Amino acid sequence: MVSALDRRLPVASAGKEFLRKAFPDHWSFLLGELALYSLLVLVLTGVWLTFFFHPDMTERPYTGSYLPLRGTMTSEAYASVLHISFDVRGGLLIRQMHHWAALVFVAAIGVHLLRIFLTGAFRRPREVNWTIGVTLFLFSLLEGFCGYSLPDDLLSGTGLRTAQGIVLSIPVVGSYLSFFVFGGQYPGHEIIPRLYVTHILLVPGLLLALVGAHLTFVVVHKHTQWAKPGHTNRNVIGKPLVPQYATKSAGLFFIQAGVLALVAALLQINPVWAFGPYRADHVSLDAQPDWYVGYLEGALRLMPAWETDFAGHTIVWDVFLPGVMLPAVLFLVLYAYPFFERWLTGPLPEQHLCDRPRNQPTRTALGAAAVAAYAVLLMAGGQDVLAYKFDLPVELLTRSFRTALFVLPFVTYHATKRACLGLQAADRQRLLDGGATGEVRRTAGGGYEEAHTLLPREEAYRILVRDTPRPRAEGTEAWRWFHRHRLRNALSRWYFGKSVEMPATAWEKRRVEFVRAAPGEVPEGAEES
Repeated sequence: MVSALDRRLPVASAGKEFLRKAFPDHWSFLLGELALYSLLVLVLTGVWLTFFFHPDMTERPYTGSYLPLRGTMTSEAYASVLHISFDVRGGLLIRQMHHWAALVFVAAIGVHLLRIFLTGAFRRPREVNWTIGVTLFLFSLLEGFCGYSLPDDLLSGTGLRTAQGIVLSIPVVGSYLSFFVFGGQYPGHEIIPRLYVTHILLVPGLLLALVGAHLTFVVVHKHTQWAKPGHTNRNVIGKPLVPQYATKSAGLFFIQAGVLALVAALLQINPVWAFGPYRADHVSLDAQPDWYVGYLEGALRLMPAWETDFAGHTIVWDVFLPGVMLPAVLFLVLYAYPFFERWLTGPLPEQHLCDRPRNQPTRTALGAAAVAAYAVLLMAGGQDVLAYKFDLPVELLTRSFRTALFVLPFVTYHATKRACLGLQAADRQRLLDGGATGEVRRTAGGGYEEAHTLLPREEAYRILVRDTPRPRAEGTEAWRWFHRHRLRNALSRWYFGKSVEMPATAWEKRRVEFVRAAPGEVPEGAEES
C-alpha cells in the first residue's frame, strides 16, 4: 500500500527530508513550542467544555447545587458555568486548566516574539513569518477576550461593558458598530452566542491555519541558530526531528500538560460563583482583566479626562486614544519593524545566525523600554487594589504612574544601551587579556596579578562572529547640491552608530566573513581559511 501510494505521491522523499530536519538544541527555541502545546491543551479542554456550556442569555432562577445563589436570576450561560464547576465530575479542574493554558498560551507567544525581536530572527527571509507571528498574537488576544467574556459573571460583564465603551468612543461610526456587535442596545441577548461562535469556531480556525503557515515557513526557511564553531550562515546544525527531537518535544508536551493540570488543581482562578451573575447596573469591585489586556485597563485609568465637540460629534479622547489608538499603534509598530530596520541597514543578504542582544544595543534598548512601558500600564491597571492594600491615595498613584510612563522607559532605554556597550567592552577585554584562571602570580616588578589563559574556541567564536551594519550615508557626497536621505541616514547613525570594535587579526576577519557569508555567496567546495 505504501509503495503504491509512493508511486503516485512523493511521500517517501518529502517525508524523509522533513523527518531529518535539524532543530537547534537551545532552550530559547522551545518558547514557540510552549505556545503550540498550550494551544493543544486549549483545544482538548475546550472541546470537552463545549459539551456542557450553554451560550444562552435567557434568564431564569438558579436551581443548581451552589446554595448561596439559589433562586437568583441568572442567564443560562452563567448557570451552565456553575453546573460545570460544581456538578460535572472534574469540571472545575478542566475549566481552570483551560483558563491557565490560555494565560500561558498568550504569554508564550509574547515571550517568543520578544526572543525573535532581540535576536534579529525577523530579518530576511523571515519577514513574512514575523508578520504571521504578530497576527497570531493579535488573534490570541481576541480569543482570550472572547473566552473571558463567556461566563456572563459580574467580572466578565464589567470587561464587556468596558469594551462597549471603547467601541462607542470611535468617532462617527462608534454607535453603529456597538449596535452591530451587540445586536441592539447593550447588553442585548446576542453578544454571548456571537462570542461563543467566535471563540470556538472562527478564531480557532484562523489560529490553526496561521500556525500551519508559520510552521511551514519554519521548515522552508530553516531555523536560525547561535554562532558556534561549525555554525555558519549557510547551514543548520542540530538534532534531527525523528527520533531525537520528537522524543524531547513530546516529553515537553507531557510535562507542560502535567504542570497545567497541577496548577489548575492547586491554584484557584476565575471563581465566578464569588462574583455573581452580571447585571448592567452593577460593577464588580477590584475588577482586573487578565494580564494580556491589563495594559489597556491601565492606559484607560491614566488618560486625563479630555473630549472635543466637532461638527455635532463628541470625540471622547480619554477613551479613544488609550482604547483604540494605543493597540492600533502597537501592532502597527510590530508589523512594520522588520521593514523599518531593513530600511536603515539597506539591502542585506539572508541572515540565519542569531544576534546576541548586546551586539545590537539600540534594538535591545528599544525592546527593554517597551517592556518597561507595558509594566507601568499593567501596574496602573490595578491602582485601586494597590491603593486599598497599601493605604495610599488613588490620586497620588495616578500621578506617579503618569510620570513613570514617560520617565521609566526613557531611563530603561539609556541604561540598557549603556549595559550592552559595557558588555561589548568586557568581551573586547576578554579577547585581549584572555580568560581569568583564578591563579595569582608575582610579576618581575614584585607586584601580583591574576593569570589569564586564551579563551576557549567556542567563546571567542561567539564574540567575533557578529553582525555589525554600518550607518548609511547614501546621497551625502560632497559634489551633491542637495543631500538626499537625510532622515534615513540620521536614523541609521542613531541605530548603528555606537558599537565596540573587537580586536581581530586579518585571518580572523576573513574567517568571520566566510562564516557570515550568505547562501550562494561562497563558491562550491570553498573551505574555511
